[in-house]
Amino acid sequence: MPLLAWNDNLSVGVRSIDGQHLQLVTILNNLYDAMTQGHAKEVTGPLLRKLVNYTRDHFSAEEAMMVAAKYPSLTSHRHEHDKLTKQVESYVERFDRGECTVNIELLRFLRTWLTDHIQHSDKAYAPCMIEHGIH
Repeated sequence: MPLLAWNDNLSVGVRSIDGQHLQLVTILNNLYDAMTQGHAKEVTGPLLRKLVNYTRDHFSAEEAMMVAAKYPSLTSHRHEHDKLTKQVESYVERFDRGECTVNIELLRFLRTWLTDHIQHSDKAYAPCMIEHGIH
């Protein structure tokens, strides 16, 4: 059973963004599977870094689309992205130093953050993007 199943509630109606969100969900589920199957740091570490790197790339792409659409709430949206990025990068640094492990609390936090962010913040920009021809 996945940590987070893709469903229509996670769709913002912008194909490229939905595809990126689906990829984030997939990586998160792969990390969850590795953790629940007891895979060592050698497996969970690279998956954790893959999630962080893909998230960073996704945020950049999403923000570029918001700029193109002249989305009025870009600054506050970017702040949400920056805050999560700093939190997760700090966690990865502690993980790399052996101070923590990938655990269910982290994965639940990421699931909740991603779900809430998509359903509220991301869905708020979708009409603006669609209006500007960004699909």
